[in-house]
Amino acid sequence: MLAPAAVFFLLLYFAPIAFQLFQSLFSGANSDRFVGAENFIDAVTDPDVQAAFITTVLYAVGALVVGSVLGLVLAVVLNQALPGKAIFRAILLIPYLTSVAIIGLLWRNILDPYVGILNRILESVGLPTQSWLTTAPLAVIVGIAVWSSVGYTMVLFLAGMQGIPAEYYEAARIDGARPFRQFLSITLPLLAPTTLFVTVIGVINALQQFALPYIVTAGGPGNATTLYAYKIFNVAFSDSQFGYASALSFMLLIVILVLSLLQFRAARRWSS
Repeated sequence: MLAPAAVFFLLLYFAPIAFQLFQSLFSGANSDRFVGAENFIDAVTDPDVQAAFITTVLYAVGALVVGSVLGLVLAVVLNQALPGKAIFRAILLIPYLTSVAIIGLLWRNILDPYVGILNRILESVGLPTQSWLTTAPLAVIVGIAVWSSVGYTMVLFLAGMQGIPAEYYEAARIDGARPFRQFLSITLPLLAPTTLFVTVIGVINALQQFALPYIVTAGGPGNATTLYAYKIFNVAFSDSQFGYASALSFMLLIVILVLSLLQFRAARRWSS
């Protein structure tokens, strides 16, 4: 009964990972020269790779923290008995359902310093225009990522909140607990499984982010928005160093696996 699923994962997941590890032991344009662990050593000591990794960590922390907090706030607000809340939920979810390519092109045009609509609005009210994509490019990428995914985060937290028994809140109100105290003592602790899921998925998605810097800023200005996945892309398809790119990819896999395990362990200790 498990054979179809086992074959599926073996062919489409584990086999490519094994091939990537094998290819990472070779170098050259056609990966035809065996170098052993040299690619991994070069990756650890490469300043450009280190810079891309640091940029990715900053991006991941910003996108995860801002996106999670904003998604939780929106979920709390839209969990109330408000008129038209279903419409607002749907509107907030639309960006997540939109192709990342469309989102990237949309925001690149909005933030264009010469013809972008945002600068035109600033001009119309007498404010100076800004070069959005060069002044704080990483913050712009984080903002776009949060804007596009906050609806999904909101839905996850909203589902978690609606699974909390109403009796807990009724008992808290009888004991005189105010709404903020109810949130701290009931909502947050019981949202721990949802928070874990949001955190794990958010870290994985952030560390693998490629499309937004590729479409919006092309990794620039300079290397300000060259995230780790974008660095892998450049190494593989611009420099034709497929063995080196495979080593970088395998290292990213290890980082994601380690961080996910640490998050699960921390969640178990917190819940115990």
